Amino acid sequence: MIGRHAHAQQVYSIDESFVELRGSVSELTEAGRAIRQDVQQLVGIPVRVAFGQTKTLAKTMAIGVKRTPEMQGVGHFDGYSPAQQDVILGSIPVTDLWGVAGRTGKKLAALGVFTAKDLRDADAKLIRKRFSVVLERTVMELRGVPCIPLEQIPPPAKDQLIYSRSFSKKIVELRDMEQVISIYAQRVSARLRAQGSTAGQISVWVATGWADERTVAHTAHISATLPTPTNDPITLTRAAMAIRRELFPAAGIRYARAGIVLTDLRAATGGQQPLDIFQPEFEGRGVGQTLDRITRKLGKQAVGVGLGGLKTPVDWEMKRAMLSPRATTHMDELVKVRA
Repeated sequence: MIGRHAHAQQVYSIDESFVELRGSVSELTEAGRAIRQDVQQLVGIPVRVAFGQTKTLAKTMAIGVKRTPEMQGVGHFDGYSPAQQDVILGSIPVTDLWGVAGRTGKKLAALGVFTAKDLRDADAKLIRKRFSVVLERTVMELRGVPCIPLEQIPPPAKDQLIYSRSFSKKIVELRDMEQVISIYAQRVSARLRAQGSTAGQISVWVATGWADERTVAHTAHISATLPTPTNDPITLTRAAMAIRRELFPAAGIRYARAGIVLTDLRAATGGQQPLDIFQPEFEGRGVGQTLDRITRKLGKQAVGVGLGGLKTPVDWEMKRAMLSPRATTHMDELVKVRA
């Protein structure tokens, strides 16, 4: 529906799309009204249409359109003078920008960067050195220099990744918990690679069941900083296993659930790369990518590393025989209606 108005289209999420249009400010504004009217008529929902020379400016303009009802849902950043553009960017907190998370915002604040205007006027090379090439691209895009073509738009990255589950039976032995941690570390590393990120810190937590009267209530949480950001399953598994023993302060504790949290996430490509002597031992060997290919073809139980690769199926995994159909996210589980 939207794509028929444009030269090219990139569906970014379930409720957001980028399109490429050409024309003057007035022509594009009129096209935006036509898009908005079509969506309202055919889908029945109101949408905002924002234009800019770059995708970051378009996303930024969308904030202004949302805040200004008088614009009636359509706006073009180039429809304002440079002085007015400064006011617009100066009114938008840097953490409201596309791809700038709260953690990054705190680090930018330490450099005196609080608004979108501050980031636009910052030293691009310094931003790349202190953060990443991704944030440098944001600086350039705020200046009107396109750096993210339609086909290269990445999905929005998360601030953290978590893999946690409850057990089908209580775990009381360190050896069993080591297997849990090994498997969970490998599974969360797969999610990390899927979103194209690396992690700089790993945390492991375990907890007893709140209604279990046969054990003393206990929760433990241990974190460790990785030498270099990575998404390698072996490196992450080793890091998780290195802090495992601190989770068992006494014998007889019946753990009911556990989880692994990855934080300090950043793009897997771009930014400063560590020297070879500081690279993790298995970095660059493609172990994670090989595991991903095998599990996609044969299933997640087909292969693993260390205790996560034991042939005998584990007996503590959550039972999911009564899982409700996932009709909104899995095509093979769509509801069938017969009339």
